[in-house]
Amino acid sequence: MSAPSRSYEPIAPQRVAFLGLGVMGHPMAGHLQRAGHQVTVYNRTAAKARAWVAEYGGAMAATPRDAAQGASIVFACVGNDDDLRSVVLGTDGAFAGMAAGAIFCDHTTASAEVARELYATGLAAGLHFVDSPVSGGQAGAVNGALTVMCGGDAAPFAALQPVAMAFSKAVTRVGESGAGQLAKMVNQICIAGLVQGLSEAVAFGQKAGLDMKQVLDVIGKGAAQSWQLDNRGKTMVDDQFNFGFAVDWMRKDLGLVLDEARRNGARLPVTTLVDQFYADVQGMGGNRWDTSSLIRRLK
Repeated sequence: MSAPSRSYEPIAPQRVAFLGLGVMGHPMAGHLQRAGHQVTVYNRTAAKARAWVAEYGGAMAATPRDAAQGASIVFACVGNDDDLRSVVLGTDGAFAGMAAGAIFCDHTTASAEVARELYATGLAAGLHFVDSPVSGGQAGAVNGALTVMCGGDAAPFAALQPVAMAFSKAVTRVGESGAGQLAKMVNQICIAGLVQGLSEAVAFGQKAGLDMKQVLDVIGKGAAQSWQLDNRGKTMVDDQFNFGFAVDWMRKDLGLVLDEARRNGARLPVTTLVDQFYADVQGMGGNRWDTSSLIRRLK
């Protein structure tokens, strides 16, 4: 899915790198190139990098280190903590190719622990690391309308913020290193509860014989309104679950949440239960269904 055309705020072009060209990274890197930046991409599967260059221009590199050389900002969006370490550390990692003072902006949803670890490692090498997970899903990436929550030092954040606006509607520093990842965990806790509540509401209304699309239009004008209701309520009614953010990814994210809760003592009874409901969906073969597929358990 190609990113649609959009207007960009004027900013001096920069040389940047983007590591990871999945459903999020591919359009995010594309927006940076279209905004006038010189983008070099890296992807573990080189064919995806070649396809990106064929679509957007720019350049590709064989290793994260090669991609990072000469870049003022290195962006990344990969799968998990281990994937992140693999593109950052080691002789072929991005840190080995970055010049002193360069910024690594990580959009992976990962643990706060790995964010703090890489922040400290970068600092010792004269580099900046900002954890910057995103919300908005594949549609937000394609449309350049992501919400980015950042943790790290104020100066590198101020430098990366206008560049990251190429694919975002808001880029906000929420605290020190790790705070971005913790804010993303708050986001996922909210979503888990909202989707379960919406699933139960739709299933209840259907059992009661209501025209649920009409009912959703009505309650969407009142206190029950939410992004999930507006964007996933009617697709739940239609039993359609191919809208991006997959159950497997949500379970990965909720695993990070529950691990952090065990460390900080937070009580998350609803989140713990919804995580198990998502495990049920996986057991039904719904690993790649989107997160609104929770309603399948109730039918």
